[in-house]
Amino acid sequence: MKRARPWILGGVLLLGAGALTAVTPGDDAVIGPLLLRGAVGDAVQSRSLIATASDATFADEVAVPTSHWSAEGNWLVVRVTASAPTTEADAAIQLAALAIGDRVFHSSERVATTLKGAPLRVGTDTDGMLAFELPPDVVAGTAELRLTTSYYTAELDDLIAISLALDDLPRVPTLDIEAPAWSTP
Repeated sequence: MKRARPWILGGVLLLGAGALTAVTPGDDAVIGPLLLRGAVGDAVQSRSLIATASDATFADEVAVPTSHWSAEGNWLVVRVTASAPTTEADAAIQLAALAIGDRVFHSSERVATTLKGAPLRVGTDTDGMLAFELPPDVVAGTAELRLTTSYYTAELDDLIAISLALDDLPRVPTLDIEAPAWSTP
C-alpha cells in the first residue's frame, strides 16, 4: 500500500489540475465586454450610454443633404436615439459595429453627419443615423448592432448589442443622412 499511495496521490493531483484547467475561463471571457442585449425599439442602458435603435433601412445610395457628397453601394442605415445616463464627460458613441455571423462591419467614416462621435447629453435624447457600407451579398439574416463609448474596443467594459432582422427591411434608392439633433419630447 505504501508503494501505491504516491501513484494514487499523483493521479488525484493530475485529475484536479485537469479539472481546474477545464473550468478556468479563456482570455475572451476574462477581458471581453459584458453584452447588454436588446431589440429594435428597446432602450438599452449601459454604464455610459443609453441607446434605442428605432428602425433600419437598406439604401442603394446615401447622401448628405447639406453637402454634395453621396456614395452608391449596399448601405444599411440605422436610426438610433442615444443619451448619456450619468455624465457628459466622454459621452459619445465612439464604436459602432454591425456583427453578421462571424463578420463585423464598422460604421462608415465617409458619412460626416452620423451619430458616431456626436456629443450626448444627460436627460436629453439625441436622434441620429449610423451608416454601414456592406458587401452586396449581405441582404438577409440576423445582425447585431454593437455600440459603446470606448474608442477601439469594449474590453473590460459593457457593450450594447441590439438585434436586427435584415430579411424584412425596406430598400430605398437614395437615403439622406441627417445630422444628429436633440429630440423633442
